Amino acid sequence: MHTHHHHCTCFIIPSGMLRKLADAAATDAERQCLLDQAEQSAFLRGQRSIAPAVMGISAGEKRRTIFDARHGTTLPGKLVRGETDPASRDVAVNQAYDGAGATYDFYLSVLNRNSIDGKGLRLDSTVHYNKKFNNAFWNGQQMVYGDGDGKLFLGFTGAIDVIAHELTHGVTQYTVPGGLTYRQQSGALNESISDVFGSIVKQWKLKQSVDQADWLIGAGIMAPAVGKALRSMAEPGNRALTWSGDDQPSNMAGYQDDADVHTSSGIPNHAFYIAATILKGNAWDKAGPIWYRALPLLTSNATFADAAQATMQAAALLFGANSPEQQAVQTAWKEVGVI
Repeated sequence: MHTHHHHCTCFIIPSGMLRKLADAAATDAERQCLLDQAEQSAFLRGQRSIAPAVMGISAGEKRRTIFDARHGTTLPGKLVRGETDPASRDVAVNQAYDGAGATYDFYLSVLNRNSIDGKGLRLDSTVHYNKKFNNAFWNGQQMVYGDGDGKLFLGFTGAIDVIAHELTHGVTQYTVPGGLTYRQQSGALNESISDVFGSIVKQWKLKQSVDQADWLIGAGIMAPAVGKALRSMAEPGNRALTWSGDDQPSNMAGYQDDADVHTSSGIPNHAFYIAATILKGNAWDKAGPIWYRALPLLTSNATFADAAQATMQAAALLFGANSPEQQAVQTAWKEVGVI
């Protein structure tokens, strides 16, 4: 029996951000280039990735395969590094390899999950996609990284939270029954789950407690003149911490039903941040496992309220009903105005 899976072509940079940057571009050529990329993102997003019905027999160990698109758009491109192969002279190849490895290691050692699908799915990544492409995406089957234009965006393989964010779109695709529909609240949850685990993987890799973490998504991928990060989970919408066009609300008072999924995700992002902060210590010890346990309890069109119920239920399953852990989760969703 085939389940209908919602797997988005999910980009780290929203097309709305590319359009805002186009408005501020210095030259017509730059403006046109950014608008073209926004259009291309919209086009690729609209394409259903034709994931094979049978994903092959998973061998069940860490297997990373890195390809080079050589500035073209044909995927996957030329095979340049496989699991256990020596490092490449190409920095992007090694960063994609290491970032996929850290994400795999996190899911296995912290959440006891064997790769993206839970069955040892091979982690394929393509670097040098297109020319000066200002984005990175998961297309339902693999990771794809542009190089950035070197002026606004400085490349996407160097940020471990970006890599873990995109690979987590795959986890969501395989773990939420039927996947999360990529629009309105379910789409914002899809984005938020990727931010949550992108941030946790970064914190885990850096051995940072909730107090030490910066809670920023995509720090380091933008030129300083553009901004410091894409989003803040601690203070969604705080442009001093992120970039000049950050329009994320941190609670339901600022929610708009027609907002981009990357905008509305600020609300569930902030709920996770609050829960993790109340629980102290490391985000991967309690808050992360609760959010992960909630995934199979969601449905394709889950709302924020559904996510609140699922995470509270998950906290009860893991730590007991009325446990401090469950109370922390409840408090977090109350603070952002979801319940």
